[in-house]
Amino acid sequence: MPHISRATRPAVRSAAVSTVVATALAAGLLAVSTSSASAAEVRVHDIQGATRLSPLAGQQVTDVTGIVTGVRTYGSKGFWIQDPKADADPATSEGVFVYTGSAALTVKAGDAVRVSGTVGEYVPGGEASGNQSLTQLTKPAVTVESSGNTLPAPVTVTAKSVPSAYAPEGDPAAGGDISALPLRPRSYALDLYESLEGMNVRVGTSRVVGATDPYSELWVTVKPHENANRRGGTVYRSYDDQNTGRLQIQQLAPVSERPFPKANVGDSLSGGAEGPLDFNQFGGYTLVARTLGEVEDKGLVREKTRRQAKGELAVATYNVENLDPGDPQAKFDALAGAVVTNLASPDILALEEIQDDNGAKNDGTVSAEATLKKFADAIVAAGGPRYEWRSIDPENNKDGGEPGGNIRQVFLFNPERVSFTDRGEGDATTGTGVVRTSGRAALTLSPGRVDPANTAWADSRKPLAGEFRFRGRSVIVVANHFGSKGGDEGLTSRHQPPVRSSEAKRLRQAQAVNSFVRDVRKAEKNADVVVVGDVNDFEFSATTAALEAGGALKSAAKSLPRSERYSYVYQGNSQVLDQILTSPGVGRAGSKGFSYDSVHINAEFAEQNSDHDPQVLRFKP
Repeated sequence: MPHISRATRPAVRSAAVSTVVATALAAGLLAVSTSSASAAEVRVHDIQGATRLSPLAGQQVTDVTGIVTGVRTYGSKGFWIQDPKADADPATSEGVFVYTGSAALTVKAGDAVRVSGTVGEYVPGGEASGNQSLTQLTKPAVTVESSGNTLPAPVTVTAKSVPSAYAPEGDPAAGGDISALPLRPRSYALDLYESLEGMNVRVGTSRVVGATDPYSELWVTVKPHENANRRGGTVYRSYDDQNTGRLQIQQLAPVSERPFPKANVGDSLSGGAEGPLDFNQFGGYTLVARTLGEVEDKGLVREKTRRQAKGELAVATYNVENLDPGDPQAKFDALAGAVVTNLASPDILALEEIQDDNGAKNDGTVSAEATLKKFADAIVAAGGPRYEWRSIDPENNKDGGEPGGNIRQVFLFNPERVSFTDRGEGDATTGTGVVRTSGRAALTLSPGRVDPANTAWADSRKPLAGEFRFRGRSVIVVANHFGSKGGDEGLTSRHQPPVRSSEAKRLRQAQAVNSFVRDVRKAEKNADVVVVGDVNDFEFSATTAALEAGGALKSAAKSLPRSERYSYVYQGNSQVLDQILTSPGVGRAGSKGFSYDSVHINAEFAEQNSDHDPQVLRFKP
C-alpha cells in the first residue's frame, strides 16, 4: 500500500514493455513454442490458461474469435474481446485485451471479430514494480465478421462471490511469486479477479470507499460490512486482514466526452458499473466501465474537533502537502481555515511539507520564512491566533521530497497559550542533545534536529525537536516526516506477501527517535514527550513498534476504536500514516485530561486541501 506520488503517471504505455516471461522461462515455469497455433486449437481461455501466465506466451496465434466488449481510445489503447462459449474451468478467463498502440481502432462494442497476433505478458509499471502481468494480444490483425451482437453476459462480483482470503502465499523457492500457481478463484480474492481478467464484469450498487481522484477513478467495495466504519470507509486493520471487496472503477469513455463522477467516501455508486476487468499499475484489478451508474451523495461532512479546555494543552500535526508561496491564496486560506475551524486553533501545530520560499525552483534557496508568514497571516485572517514559528532550514536538496522544494517540519505555536524555550543555535547538521537541569530534562538546542548525521535520515527529513512551556510545565515535542512507502509492492503484487522494501529505512528512523526519547526519560523519567508527524506507516507496523520499544512511547491512534484508526485513504483502504505518540508522563487513553482525535477533513473527499487528515492530542501536563 505505497504512499506514492503519481504526478509523473504516464499517459500512454511505454514502448519498453517489461514482461515476466523471461523470469518464468528461467525458472522452468513456462514452456514456449516458436510455432504458430492454429485457429482450431486456440480459444481465449487457451490463451489465458489456469495460472497468471499464458501457456502460449510468445506464440503467434491466428483467428482467435470473440465479441468486442469495450474499446479504449486513450492511454493504453486497444480493445477487449470475450469468447461467448465458455469452457467448464472457472480458473480460465474468457476475455483478453488486444493492445493496438498507435494503430487505428476500427472496432466497436458488439463486433464479432477474429484476431491474429502475438500472445504477451505485460507488466504495468515494469518488472521491478512487482506487479502481476496482464495477458494480452499484440501486433494484431483484426477481421470484423459482424456487428451489433449481444455482449456476453457480465459476471457479477458480489460479497458472496469474493472469497474472504485475499491471496495465496507465494512459493519461497520462487521468491514468493504466485504467477505460476494454479488459480483457485473460490479460495482467494486475487485468484477470482485474475480468473476474470479481460472479461465483462459487473458490480451492483456499491459504497464508495475511495474518493474520486485527479485521474478519474474511484474505489468501491462489494462487501458493505467488511471492516466498515461509521463514515463509510473500509479500514485497513493488519497485514493479515486485507479488504477483499475493494475494486477500482474507471470508465471507458474519455472524460472529454463524459465527465467522471465526483464521489466522496460513503457515497453510493447507484446502478454500479459494467465493463472489462483490467489490471493496471495504480491499483491492480480495475473495472473499466462501459456503463457507469450515478453517484448518490450521502452527505459526508468534514469533522471539527472540540476546543481544548483552559488547562489542556492541544498538540496537532498536519501534512500540508508541499506548501509554498507560489500556491494559490485559496490553498493557504483553506488550510488556515481548517486550522481555525476544524482543529480549533491548537496550541502547538507541527507542520510537514512546508517548502522553501520559491517552492520547486531549484536555485539553492532554503529559507521558508515567506511560506510561513503567508500561512500565519492566513490563519489570522481566518480568525485564528497570531502563531509564531520555529524551524531549521535544511541543507539544499538533502531532505528528499520535490527537488528544489526543501520540505521541512515546522512548529507553529500560540504565544498567548504556550511559550517556546529558545536555546542555542541549531542548524541542519548539528544534533540536539539532552541534559538534566534542576531535575528536569532539557534540550541543548531548541529548536534542534535529532541525530541528523545518522544515515537513516539520508535523503529524508530530519526530526525537529523543540522545548515548550505550558502553565509552568516543560513539554518536549518531536516533529517527524519519515521516509515514504515509495518502492513498496502493492497489495496485488505477484509476490505474496508483497515486498515492503521501504520499511527498513523507517525502522531505522523509528529506532533513532526512540533512542532520543529514552535519553530524555533518562534525564527525567516522567518527562512529557510528544512525538508527532507523518510517520508514513501503520499503527500495527514494525515502524510503530520500534517507536514504542521499551515503553518509551505509546501510539495514541491505538486509543481509538479500530474503525476510527485512519488518517489517509489509499486504494480504498482507510489507514494510519499520521500519528501522535506519547511518553508515559503524558498519560494514557482513558486517563483524566487525555483525548485524541483523527480529524477527517481531507482523505475521504474528492476535493482536498491535502491528502492527509490532521491529528490532535489534548492532555493536562
